[in-house]
Amino acid sequence: MTTVSDVSDVLFAPLETTNLSLANRIVMAPMTRSFSPGNVPNADVAAYYRRRAEADVGLILSEGVSTNAVTATGTPNVPNIVTDEAKAGWKSVIEGVHAGGGKMGLQLWHEGPYRDPAKSKHPDAPSWSASGVKVPGKPLWEPMTETEIETAVCEFVDAAAAAKDLGFDCVEFHGAHSYLIDSFFWDQTNQRTDQWGGDWSSRTRFACEIIRRTRERVGASYPLIIRLSQWKQQDFAAKTAKTPDEMEQWLTPLVEAGVDIIHCSQRRFWETEFEGSDLNFAGWAKKITGKPSISVGSVGLSGEFIAAYGGEVSQPASLDELVRRMERGDFDLIAVGRALLQDPAWAVKIKNGRHDELMSFSKDALASLS
Repeated sequence: MTTVSDVSDVLFAPLETTNLSLANRIVMAPMTRSFSPGNVPNADVAAYYRRRAEADVGLILSEGVSTNAVTATGTPNVPNIVTDEAKAGWKSVIEGVHAGGGKMGLQLWHEGPYRDPAKSKHPDAPSWSASGVKVPGKPLWEPMTETEIETAVCEFVDAAAAAKDLGFDCVEFHGAHSYLIDSFFWDQTNQRTDQWGGDWSSRTRFACEIIRRTRERVGASYPLIIRLSQWKQQDFAAKTAKTPDEMEQWLTPLVEAGVDIIHCSQRRFWETEFEGSDLNFAGWAKKITGKPSISVGSVGLSGEFIAAYGGEVSQPASLDELVRRMERGDFDLIAVGRALLQDPAWAVKIKNGRHDELMSFSKDALASLS
């Protein structure tokens, strides 16, 4: 049985990597909140993040932040990092987090095929994706042109450079969950026959261009993270890489391009990735690349994130399996989503063994900036 001391020794051990120093191993997972009217993070958003920084979260990763003001999002009130007003808002956010003793990265997000033009400010603009495909076999738009691909790459790079200039401690590229970058990775949504599609080298080229050019722009020491997922919004059972060899072909180019940390999204962190091993996605990522990895997926909760949108209440669950895997060195950091969304003090309560004070999660937490 895991003790309070076991949890503290594992989750609250400092982390020193080549490019990033953290007080502990807890990461606040990025979650889109839609609380930024006019696409500008306001004082309420800044206070929301500062509360987590003041309550022992080692690294905060922001909600998804749009890389442009036209094609990147169809979700209302999602912040961008394009306008002067938005940049000023993010400056207040990071200053508050630093004042609260925390560190924070900005997650850069382009919704790609999951952008809903009808909900956007530019309904006539097509949604971008590798092959114009949202659901495999059912193309909705034209594939991105070479010019559009170049524009998208430049927008990611400019956004990353802006985040560094504002004082963020790192940047994360959202390359998971069927959004723009992921639409290039997955062979079911990338049907291109040019340099951007086909084999793994071509399907990783878009992400690698973003990473490589960002690295050139921000310098060798600025931490770059990429978030990846095997599962897709269209298909929870999907696998971008079906074997360890395919995963190596997927991840190695990203590391060679300049990624420092791989953030591996799973719906349940304890689920194994390939037959013959009990390693999860983050465990395989670290084994293959040697880079630090972040695991995530229903940490501290018994339910699932997606189910919560339908009203399911998630109860705090045992941390035994998490501690076992981290003690073994499978992965270096653990991202916590709903538990920290519900309760800013989650990390402090875990650290001090106040498990009886842990809150159950319900979808009501998605409706406010507590």
